[in-house]
Amino acid sequence: MVNPPKYPGGLDKLYKFLGDNMKYPKEAKDNKIQGKVFVGFTVQKDGSLADIKVMRKLGYGTDEEAVRVLKLSPKWEPGLENGRPVNVKYNIPISFNLAR
Repeated sequence: MVNPPKYPGGLDKLYKFLGDNMKYPKEAKDNKIQGKVFVGFTVQKDGSLADIKVMRKLGYGTDEEAVRVLKLSPKWEPGLENGRPVNVKYNIPISFNLAR
């Protein structure tokens, strides 16, 4: 049984970090693009993120921006299996909303 990895402070803090660091791409803003980019990555044994990939695209620069901001993420608490750190795949949706 694997205990999932955790962003420091929990998911609310993760989404705050994303919101604070994300820049709405000009092309997306100009075309009034809103929606979600689904991103997958691996939380490594040391808490770093690797293999960040867009699983479902939105386009207009939003995909690249989602990946850029995730690369800035501080280290996570790694997933644990039998009390030992393990690499764990993780997926999240990242919202782009012009109203914010």
